[in-house]
Amino acid sequence: MPRFFRNEIDEENIILTGDDARHIGRSLRMKKGEKITVCCNGIDYNCTIESITADSVFLQLDEKIPCASEPDIYVTLFQAVPKLDKLEYIIQKSIELGVSRIVPVLTRRCISRPDEKDFNKKLPRLHKIAEQASKQSGRGIIPEITGIVNLKQSLEISSQLDKNIILYEEQGGKSFNEINFSNIKSVGLFVGSEGGFDSDEVVSAVESGAERIWLGKRILRCETAPITALSILMFLTNNM
Repeated sequence: MPRFFRNEIDEENIILTGDDARHIGRSLRMKKGEKITVCCNGIDYNCTIESITADSVFLQLDEKIPCASEPDIYVTLFQAVPKLDKLEYIIQKSIELGVSRIVPVLTRRCISRPDEKDFNKKLPRLHKIAEQASKQSGRGIIPEITGIVNLKQSLEISSQLDKNIILYEEQGGKSFNEINFSNIKSVGLFVGSEGGFDSDEVVSAVESGAERIWLGKRILRCETAPITALSILMFLTNNM
């Protein structure tokens, strides 16, 4: 069933307009009586098309239910900025796996070093990738993609979460199954770029309360590591 997202919804008068309406009428060629889902804040509004005009689709609400594909844990991925094509891939796949927020972090070993202004120009494209991934994977929300921050700022953001973990392969650490996720509702996951984190950055994260994790003896690419870690995290918290 096609999915569309709204930040707010009037249950008595559900109307899709603009690009969504044109997509329904022109690209999907949907007709009166067909079914679509409108998602808002993790709730699925399953609807029937009542009528379609040139720029509006009028819907009848059939039922509203919590989105079954949304995890019950809020995961923020603090991703050290890789090259843009790798970041796009990480955004797409991490959203499919259930991440709730992605915070790009500029760290010392980042090869790609966009400034805030240049990165903000790329955000509309990244948001579009996030939206498409959410639709494809049946998510109930479009995860947030924030502007770029430095490590200190990322640690300040992570201080609001229940638990934080940082992937650091060079000197080992705990394995995921040694971490207790009982009664944990929010997790921050720090993942390095192509060059990983330097030791001082890891120390700063650990001093801020993060636990150091490693993913085994094999060295993973920066785009493979967050996908692997998120898969394990979602499995251990019964969200896979």
